[in-house]
Amino acid sequence: MNRRLLLQAFAAALVMRAGIAPAQFSTKAASKAASVDDLQRHWKLLLASDAKVATSATPIVKSDDEWRKSLDPAAYDVLRHEGTERPFTSPLNDEHRPGVFVCAGCALPLFTSAMKFDSGTGWPSYFTTIPGVFATTTDHKLILARTEYHCVKCGGHHGHIFDDGPAPTGLRYCNNGVALRFIPAQV
Repeated sequence: MNRRLLLQAFAAALVMRAGIAPAQFSTKAASKAASVDDLQRHWKLLLASDAKVATSATPIVKSDDEWRKSLDPAAYDVLRHEGTERPFTSPLNDEHRPGVFVCAGCALPLFTSAMKFDSGTGWPSYFTTIPGVFATTTDHKLILARTEYHCVKCGGHHGHIFDDGPAPTGLRYCNNGVALRFIPAQV
């Protein structure tokens, strides 16, 4: 299913949930209904009812050894040591089903499929997030300063935020796929 149809279907679900009759529904109404605020507020509509996810953002603390034992090597490198996976290597880059993306380190829900877009960069990219799930720092590892983001629950590094994303936010959360796990929505 293409991204536009998915967003329209999601917006239609939000409109119907708000009590607007289907006869009153139009594509224009759908695009207004699926605002960033709506996507952030109603993200649980895309979460499978039996999904095992973190239900709070209360920080967890583990030793480096505990992290190494609980994560696969690539996820450990990215989440715990701010590594970067090679572009176009993550299967999540091509994931287009409805659902929720959670932190691979702690299962905190971070993004939904309705927030995802194809940036062409080779990494899963999102124009917004579920509210309150990331903390940011300034990264000076390259010549230019970049905004780096980390999971608030486990402190895991996910990627960087750029200002070359699509409307309405103009942001691109460029995420390492190995730092995520995808949970498909129940259909």
